[in-house]
Amino acid sequence: MEPPPAPGPERLFDSHRLPGDGFLLLALLLYAPVGFCLLVLRLFLGIHVFLVSCALPESVLRRFVVRTMCAVLGLVARQEDSGLRDHRVRVLISNHVTPFDHNIVNLLTSCSTPLLNSPPSFVCWSRGFMEVDGQGELVESLKRFCASTRLPPTPLLLFPEEEATNGREGLLRFSSWPFSIQDVVQPLTLRVQRPLVSVTVSDASWVSELLWSLFVPFTVYQVRWLRPVHRQLGEGNEEFALRVQQLVAKELGQTGTRLTPADKAEHMKRQRHPRLRPQSAQPSFPPSPGPSPDVQLAALAQRVKEVLPHVPLGVIQRDLARTGCVDLTITNLLEGAVAFMPEDIAEETQSLPTASAPKTLAQCLSCKVGIRCVFNDDDFASPLTL
Repeated sequence: MEPPPAPGPERLFDSHRLPGDGFLLLALLLYAPVGFCLLVLRLFLGIHVFLVSCALPESVLRRFVVRTMCAVLGLVARQEDSGLRDHRVRVLISNHVTPFDHNIVNLLTSCSTPLLNSPPSFVCWSRGFMEVDGQGELVESLKRFCASTRLPPTPLLLFPEEEATNGREGLLRFSSWPFSIQDVVQPLTLRVQRPLVSVTVSDASWVSELLWSLFVPFTVYQVRWLRPVHRQLGEGNEEFALRVQQLVAKELGQTGTRLTPADKAEHMKRQRHPRLRPQSAQPSFPPSPGPSPDVQLAALAQRVKEVLPHVPLGVIQRDLARTGCVDLTITNLLEGAVAFMPEDIAEETQSLPTASAPKTLAQCLSCKVGIRCVFNDDDFASPLTL
């Protein structure tokens, strides 16, 4: 019997927060007044939680007090098989579900998590991330951190998936760099449950996730500790990462996929721009007999040239030969997917008196080809954290 196929990105990431079921949506509408009152109250309580967590030194007492206060905020942390926790292991490996996974695990055991692809800042510190030395490579800095002899030793909590999933269907491919730090790691599994709405949405900011966490009645984080895993003789980082991924996926009852954060980014791009989906892009070449392909290609290239006069004609024709669609070619050129050297627009306007060079992206998109673009507001940052 063949194993079931690995889930695609549409099953690993939720694109909508609200439930699709009519009964759940009605229950959410009835709960909304209570939720808004809880949100306002918990915002003020959250400030006290932040101040207490900053004032108290790292200790068992601090974790107990903050964990209790977080339960009032609706963030409930539970753990199973805590006896398997080996305090000699300096690298902890977990699946990634929400932007606050590291905060929840830190309520159960002392740990530090570096923030990837972001420079040290107050927001980084206030969210509970570790500020890594900017000099040298990240892995080398983490190796020095693990090799330090300070007491008590603080383990690293790393998320090899590097991006959060919905936590239901499968795991992203584990990056190999967390497994190059030390030869022994301790995996843990993380399950998150929340009523009425989705636990996480693929394109949501950490601020919106925090507000939704304070709005809903509660969010339960269930942590389960697994036994430490040692590197086998002659085993490389990729094989080590794959073995731990399969172990975590088996404990969660999910599937370990080969999808990466790049696949998530491509999936989100297609969600924002439905015309970029391959199945929805209709070829611009008519199937019926007609002019030769070269004549059709030249005509289509001229249409693109009227919209983007600064793009060389040869670049347009090469991309049209690949896509066969005017809309996709214009989108690729606007988004920088195709590299080119801009031509002098003044010369093109002389040869094309009826075509004016669009001065803004919005003017390009308002042309007759009908491209639609969605503008998203930049995510804003706030120092309010757990």
